[in-house]
Amino acid sequence: MIGIFDSGFGGLTVLRPIHERLPQLSTIYLGDNARAPYGTRSHEEIFQFALEGVRELFHRGCPLVIFACNSASAQALRQIQRTILPAEFPDHRVLGVIRPTAEELASMSASGHVGILATPATVQSDAYVHELHHVRPDLHVSQVACPGRFTILIEQGADESDEADAIATSCSAKLMARDPFIDTVLLGCTHYPLVERLFRAHLPSSVAIITQGAIVADKLADYLARHPDLASRIDDAGARQYLTTKNDEGLSSLASRFYGAPLRFERVELDHS
Repeated sequence: MIGIFDSGFGGLTVLRPIHERLPQLSTIYLGDNARAPYGTRSHEEIFQFALEGVRELFHRGCPLVIFACNSASAQALRQIQRTILPAEFPDHRVLGVIRPTAEELASMSASGHVGILATPATVQSDAYVHELHHVRPDLHVSQVACPGRFTILIEQGADESDEADAIATSCSAKLMARDPFIDTVLLGCTHYPLVERLFRAHLPSSVAIITQGAIVADKLADYLARHPDLASRIDDAGARQYLTTKNDEGLSSLASRFYGAPLRFERVELDHS
Protein backbone atom coordinates (compact mmCIF):
# COMPACT_ATOMS: atom_id res chain seq x y z
CA MET A 1 0.00 0.00 0.00
CA ILE A 2 0.91 3.66 -0.40
CA GLY A 3 0.39 5.84 2.65
CA ILE A 4 -1.00 9.36 2.27
CA PHE A 5 -0.52 11.57 5.34
CA ASP A 6 -2.07 14.95 6.02
CA SER A 7 -2.92 17.14 8.98
CA GLY A 8 -6.61 16.72 8.18
CA PHE A 9 -8.89 16.79 5.12
CA GLY A 10 -6.56 18.68 2.80
CA GLY A 11 -4.78 15.57 1.57
CA LEU A 12 -8.02 14.35 0.04
CA THR A 13 -7.38 16.86 -2.74
CA VAL A 14 -4.22 14.87 -3.48
CA LEU A 15 -5.66 11.44 -2.82
CA ARG A 16 -8.54 11.79 -5.28
CA PRO A 17 -6.26 12.49 -8.30
CA ILE A 18 -3.99 9.60 -7.23
CA HIS A 19 -6.99 7.27 -7.24
CA GLU A 20 -7.99 8.58 -10.67
CA ARG A 21 -4.47 8.39 -12.12
CA LEU A 22 -3.44 5.08 -10.48
CA PRO A 23 -6.69 3.28 -9.56
CA GLN A 24 -4.98 -0.08 -9.13
CA LEU A 25 -2.78 1.05 -6.24
CA SER A 26 -3.93 0.27 -2.71
CA THR A 27 -3.83 3.28 -0.39
CA ILE A 28 -4.13 4.15 3.28
CA TYR A 29 -5.07 7.74 4.08
CA LEU A 30 -4.22 9.08 7.54
CA GLY A 31 -5.53 12.47 8.60
CA ASP A 32 -4.32 13.90 11.90
CA ASN A 33 -7.59 15.81 12.29
CA ALA A 34 -7.34 15.86 16.10
CA ARG A 35 -4.30 18.14 15.88
CA ALA A 36 -5.11 20.10 12.73
CA PRO A 37 -4.13 22.59 11.54
CA TYR A 38 -0.34 22.24 11.39
CA GLY A 39 0.22 25.59 9.71
CA THR A 40 0.52 27.62 12.93
CA ARG A 41 2.50 25.04 14.92
CA SER A 42 6.24 25.03 15.67
CA HIS A 43 8.80 23.10 13.68
CA GLU A 44 9.27 20.69 16.59
CA GLU A 45 5.55 19.93 16.82
CA ILE A 46 5.12 19.42 13.08
CA PHE A 47 8.15 17.16 12.93
CA GLN A 48 6.95 15.00 15.83
CA PHE A 49 3.38 14.73 14.55
CA ALA A 50 4.52 13.90 11.01
CA LEU A 51 6.96 11.29 12.30
CA GLU A 52 4.20 9.60 14.30
CA GLY A 53 2.07 9.47 11.15
CA VAL A 54 4.91 8.05 9.07
CA ARG A 55 5.67 5.33 11.60
CA GLU A 56 1.99 4.35 11.80
CA LEU A 57 1.74 4.00 8.02
CA PHE A 58 5.02 2.09 7.78
CA HIS A 59 3.84 -0.33 10.47
CA ARG A 60 0.64 -0.85 8.48
CA GLY A 61 2.64 -2.08 5.51
CA CYS A 62 3.29 1.05 3.45
CA PRO A 63 6.81 1.10 1.96
CA LEU A 64 6.11 4.58 0.58
CA VAL A 65 4.43 7.53 2.32
CA ILE A 66 3.47 10.81 0.67
CA PHE A 67 3.14 13.95 2.75
CA ALA A 68 -0.01 15.45 1.23
CA CYS A 69 0.58 18.42 3.53
CA ASN A 70 2.71 21.42 2.63
CA SER A 71 3.49 22.27 6.26
CA ALA A 72 4.78 18.75 6.93
CA SER A 73 6.67 18.73 3.64
CA ALA A 74 8.29 22.07 4.50
CA GLN A 75 9.05 21.44 8.16
CA ALA A 76 9.57 17.69 8.55
CA LEU A 77 10.29 15.89 5.27
CA ARG A 78 14.00 16.55 4.89
CA GLN A 79 14.79 15.73 8.52
CA ILE A 80 12.87 12.45 8.32
CA GLN A 81 14.58 11.54 5.04
CA ARG A 82 18.04 12.30 6.38
CA THR A 83 17.88 11.02 9.96
CA ILE A 84 14.94 8.67 10.55
CA LEU A 85 14.83 6.60 7.37
CA PRO A 86 18.53 5.58 7.32
CA ALA A 87 18.42 4.60 11.01
CA GLU A 88 15.00 2.93 11.27
CA PHE A 89 13.51 2.28 7.81
CA PRO A 90 16.31 2.14 5.22
CA ASP A 91 14.13 0.39 2.63
CA HIS A 92 11.20 2.82 2.97
CA ARG A 93 10.62 6.20 1.34
CA VAL A 94 8.81 9.43 2.19
CA LEU A 95 7.98 11.99 -0.49
CA GLY A 96 6.55 15.50 -0.23
CA VAL A 97 4.49 17.81 -2.40
CA ILE A 98 6.75 20.86 -2.59
CA ARG A 99 9.45 19.78 -5.03
CA PRO A 100 7.12 18.39 -7.76
CA THR A 101 4.82 21.38 -7.41
CA ALA A 102 7.70 23.85 -7.66
CA GLU A 103 8.93 22.20 -10.85
CA GLU A 104 5.50 22.54 -12.44
CA LEU A 105 4.89 26.07 -11.19
CA ALA A 106 8.23 27.32 -12.50
CA SER A 107 7.47 26.02 -15.97
CA MET A 108 4.02 27.59 -16.16
CA SER A 109 4.75 31.27 -15.55
CA ALA A 110 5.24 33.36 -18.68
CA SER A 111 5.98 36.61 -16.82
CA GLY A 112 8.44 35.03 -14.38
CA HIS A 113 6.37 36.36 -11.45
CA VAL A 114 4.55 33.81 -9.29
CA GLY A 115 2.62 33.96 -6.04
CA ILE A 116 2.24 31.51 -3.16
CA LEU A 117 -0.75 31.40 -0.82
CA ALA A 118 0.07 29.03 2.03
CA THR A 119 0.08 28.45 5.78
CA PRO A 120 2.36 30.42 8.12
CA ALA A 121 4.60 27.35 8.64
CA THR A 122 5.10 26.85 4.90
CA VAL A 123 5.76 30.54 4.22
CA GLN A 124 8.17 30.87 7.16
CA SER A 125 10.19 27.89 5.92
CA ASP A 126 10.79 29.55 2.52
CA ALA A 127 10.70 26.02 1.10
CA TYR A 128 8.96 27.12 -2.08
CA VAL A 129 11.28 30.07 -2.57
CA HIS A 130 14.33 27.80 -2.34
CA GLU A 131 12.89 25.11 -4.61
CA LEU A 132 11.63 27.57 -7.21
CA HIS A 133 14.94 29.42 -7.39
CA HIS A 134 16.74 26.09 -7.71
CA VAL A 135 14.57 25.22 -10.72
CA ARG A 136 14.41 28.73 -12.21
CA PRO A 137 16.81 31.27 -10.66
CA ASP A 138 15.26 34.29 -12.42
CA LEU A 139 11.80 33.72 -10.94
CA HIS A 140 10.19 36.42 -8.78
CA VAL A 141 8.38 34.74 -5.90
CA SER A 142 5.90 36.49 -3.58
CA GLN A 143 4.27 34.77 -0.62
CA VAL A 144 1.34 35.49 1.67
CA ALA A 145 0.62 33.43 4.78
CA CYS A 146 -3.09 32.90 5.25
CA PRO A 147 -4.15 32.81 8.91
CA GLY A 148 -4.47 29.45 10.64
CA ARG A 149 -8.13 30.20 11.20
CA PHE A 150 -8.70 29.69 7.47
CA THR A 151 -7.74 26.02 7.62
CA ILE A 152 -9.88 25.55 10.72
CA LEU A 153 -12.91 26.92 8.88
CA ILE A 154 -12.28 24.50 6.01
CA GLU A 155 -11.87 21.55 8.41
CA GLN A 156 -15.16 22.49 10.08
CA GLY A 157 -17.02 22.69 6.80
CA ALA A 158 -17.50 26.45 7.11
CA ASP A 159 -15.80 27.05 3.78
CA GLU A 160 -18.78 29.02 2.43
CA SER A 161 -18.94 31.38 5.40
CA ASP A 162 -18.48 35.15 5.21
CA GLU A 163 -15.37 34.77 7.37
CA ALA A 164 -13.75 32.36 4.92
CA ASP A 165 -14.58 34.66 2.02
CA ALA A 166 -13.12 37.66 3.87
CA ILE A 167 -9.85 35.80 4.46
CA ALA A 168 -9.58 34.77 0.81
CA THR A 169 -10.31 38.36 -0.23
CA SER A 170 -7.66 39.82 2.07
CA CYS A 171 -4.94 37.30 1.19
CA SER A 172 -5.55 37.65 -2.55
CA ALA A 173 -5.34 41.44 -2.34
CA LYS A 174 -2.14 41.34 -0.28
CA LEU A 175 -0.48 39.01 -2.76
CA MET A 176 -1.29 41.11 -5.83
CA ALA A 177 -0.27 44.29 -4.01
CA ARG A 178 3.18 42.82 -3.44
CA ASP A 179 3.65 42.07 -7.12
CA PRO A 180 1.06 43.17 -9.72
CA PHE A 181 2.97 41.26 -12.42
CA ILE A 182 2.11 37.84 -10.96
CA ASP A 183 0.55 35.62 -13.62
CA THR A 184 0.41 32.30 -11.74
CA VAL A 185 -0.65 31.63 -8.14
CA LEU A 186 -0.13 28.39 -6.27
CA LEU A 187 -2.55 27.36 -3.56
CA GLY A 188 0.26 26.04 -1.38
CA CYS A 189 -1.86 24.24 1.18
CA THR A 190 -3.76 21.12 0.16
CA HIS A 191 -6.80 22.43 2.06
CA TYR A 192 -7.06 25.49 -0.18
CA PRO A 193 -8.29 23.75 -3.36
CA LEU A 194 -11.46 23.06 -1.37
CA VAL A 195 -12.07 26.84 -1.48
CA GLU A 196 -10.46 27.56 -4.84
CA ARG A 197 -13.68 29.30 -5.93
CA LEU A 198 -13.11 31.96 -3.25
CA PHE A 199 -9.63 32.77 -4.51
CA ARG A 200 -10.85 32.69 -8.12
CA ALA A 201 -13.44 35.33 -7.27
CA HIS A 202 -10.84 37.71 -5.84
CA LEU A 203 -7.76 37.22 -8.03
CA PRO A 204 -7.54 38.86 -11.47
CA SER A 205 -9.07 36.71 -14.20
CA SER A 206 -5.74 36.78 -16.05
CA VAL A 207 -3.99 34.98 -13.19
CA ALA A 208 -3.80 31.19 -13.39
CA ILE A 209 -4.45 29.26 -10.18
CA ILE A 210 -2.47 26.08 -9.63
CA THR A 211 -3.48 23.25 -7.30
CA GLN A 212 -1.36 20.26 -6.43
CA GLY A 213 -3.41 17.08 -6.72
CA ALA A 214 -2.94 16.23 -10.40
CA ILE A 215 0.71 17.32 -10.28
CA VAL A 216 1.49 14.99 -7.39
CA ALA A 217 -0.42 12.10 -9.00
CA ASP A 218 1.52 12.45 -12.26
CA LYS A 219 4.84 12.74 -10.44
CA LEU A 220 4.01 9.66 -8.35
CA ALA A 221 3.31 7.63 -11.47
CA ASP A 222 6.66 8.73 -12.89
CA TYR A 223 8.46 7.97 -9.61
CA LEU A 224 7.09 4.43 -9.44
CA ALA A 225 8.04 3.83 -13.08
CA ARG A 226 11.61 4.86 -12.25
CA HIS A 227 11.71 2.74 -9.07
CA PRO A 228 10.33 -0.67 -10.06
CA ASP A 229 11.75 -2.40 -6.97
CA LEU A 230 9.70 -0.13 -4.73
CA ALA A 231 6.66 -0.33 -7.01
CA SER A 232 6.75 -4.13 -6.81
CA ARG A 233 6.19 -3.92 -3.04
CA ILE A 234 2.92 -2.00 -3.45
CA ASP A 235 -0.09 -4.23 -4.07
CA ASP A 236 -2.40 -3.53 -6.97
CA ALA A 237 -5.68 -4.69 -5.46
CA GLY A 238 -7.03 -1.14 -5.37
CA ALA A 239 -7.88 -1.36 -1.65
CA ARG A 240 -8.84 1.84 0.19
CA GLN A 241 -8.53 2.59 3.90
CA TYR A 242 -9.16 5.89 5.69
CA LEU A 243 -7.81 6.65 9.16
CA THR A 244 -8.16 9.67 11.43
CA THR A 245 -6.95 10.66 14.88
CA LYS A 246 -10.19 12.46 15.69
CA ASN A 247 -13.19 10.92 17.43
CA ASP A 248 -16.01 12.56 15.51
CA GLU A 249 -19.05 10.76 14.13
CA GLY A 250 -19.64 13.50 11.55
CA LEU A 251 -16.13 13.38 10.16
CA SER A 252 -16.80 10.74 7.51
CA SER A 253 -19.73 12.64 6.02
CA LEU A 254 -17.78 15.90 5.91
CA ALA A 255 -14.76 14.18 4.35
CA SER A 256 -17.04 12.55 1.77
CA ARG A 257 -18.27 15.98 0.76
CA PHE A 258 -14.73 17.20 0.20
CA TYR A 259 -13.60 14.03 -1.59
CA GLY A 260 -16.69 13.86 -3.78
CA ALA A 261 -17.65 10.27 -2.94
CA PRO A 262 -18.64 8.32 0.20
CA LEU A 263 -15.79 7.63 2.62
CA ARG A 264 -15.69 5.81 5.94
CA PHE A 265 -13.00 6.78 8.44
CA GLU A 266 -11.68 4.67 11.29
CA ARG A 267 -10.13 6.24 14.38
CA VAL A 268 -6.52 5.41 15.22
CA GLU A 269 -4.25 6.27 18.14
CA LEU A 270 -0.76 7.38 17.14
CA ASP A 271 2.29 6.37 19.16
CA HIS A 272 3.52 9.50 20.93
CA SER A 273 6.66 7.86 22.37
